Amino acid sequence: MSDTIRIGAIGSGGNARSHMRRLVAIDGVELVAITDPSQQALKDAFKQVEGTSELPTFDDHSNMLDEVEMDAVMISTPHTLHFEQIMDSFDAGLHVLCEKPMVCTTDHAREVIKRWKESGKQMCVSYQRHTTAAFRYCREKIVSGEMGDVLFVNSLQSQAWYQAQVLKSTWRSKMKLSGGGQLNDSGSHLVDIVLWMTDLQPDEVFAYQDRMGSEVDVLSAIDVKFDGGALCTFSIVGYQSWKGMFEETTIWLEKGQLAIRGDSVWEWEDEAAYRVVPPGAYARTWSPDHNFIAAIRGEEKIQSTPEDALKVIQLSEAAWASAESGRPEKVKR
Repeated sequence: MSDTIRIGAIGSGGNARSHMRRLVAIDGVELVAITDPSQQALKDAFKQVEGTSELPTFDDHSNMLDEVEMDAVMISTPHTLHFEQIMDSFDAGLHVLCEKPMVCTTDHAREVIKRWKESGKQMCVSYQRHTTAAFRYCREKIVSGEMGDVLFVNSLQSQAWYQAQVLKSTWRSKMKLSGGGQLNDSGSHLVDIVLWMTDLQPDEVFAYQDRMGSEVDVLSAIDVKFDGGALCTFSIVGYQSWKGMFEETTIWLEKGQLAIRGDSVWEWEDEAAYRVVPPGAYARTWSPDHNFIAAIRGEEKIQSTPEDALKVIQLSEAAWASAESGRPEKVKR
C-alpha cells in the first residue's frame, strides 16, 4: 500500500457524503471512485463533495471493486445490502468502514467476523459514540470497576422517525432494504452504546412493538436481562410531534449512578445530589472515519469492531422475535 490511502465509496446518499467529506479532509486520504445506482444521489455528491465529479462512478459495487485500484471502502447503503458488500470487499483485499447496523442477522454477523479475522484487514462499524468523549468517560468509569457492578439501565430515544421515514416512504421504511424499523436505524445507536459502555452481554429479551400500520417497527418497549443478572429497559420512540431527537441514558451501579443528558455526564456517588462532570475530565472526541484511517496506518486500534456490532444485532433479533411471539426470547449466541 502506498502512503496515500485510496478509498472507494459504496453509496453516495446524505450519510455517505458526510463520510466522504470527513475522509478527504484527512491528510493522505484520496477518494478514488463511487458506486451508487441513483444518478440523483451521485449528482448531489458531485455538488457537495469537492472533486467527486471527476471520479469514475459505477452502479454496482462489484464493478468498482474489479476495475479500480484502492486500499479501502466506505459502505453507506440500505442495511440489507451491507453483508454482500462487506464480504465482496474483503474478498477484494480491502479494509472496510461500514455504517450501522453492520448487518441484519446474527448469522451474517458471525460470517463477517470470521471473514474479517481471516482477512487481516481493518474493519470499523460507524457507531460514532465510541469515539465521543461523554460516552467514553462513562465506559471508563464502569469497566474500571470503581463503581461496582451494573445493576440497572434505563435508556430512551425519541424522534419523528415515523414522519420522516414512513410517511415519506423512504427505503428505511421498507423491510426488504432496512431489515427493520427505528430499532435497526437510529435505535441501533442506542442499543450499541449501552452495550459498549456497560460491557454486558444480553441474555434474554422481552419486547412490545408497534408498527403504526407500516412494514417495520416504529415504537419499541424492550426489557433485557444480561449475563450476571443486570437489567435494562430500552424505550425507542419513533413518533413525536416535533423535529429533532431527545435522548437520555441512566446507569445504576453498586457504588453510584451515571447519566448522559445531552452532551453532559451527570454522576452520583455517596450523596443524593449529582454533579455535572466537567468537560475537561472527558477523553477526546474524534470520528470513526479518523479512527479507521489511523488504524490502517497502525496508529490506533479500531474503537467500534464487528464484535461490538454482533451484540447489537443479537439483541435486536431477540426483540423482534419477542414482539412476534409475545414471550421472552433468549438471545442467539
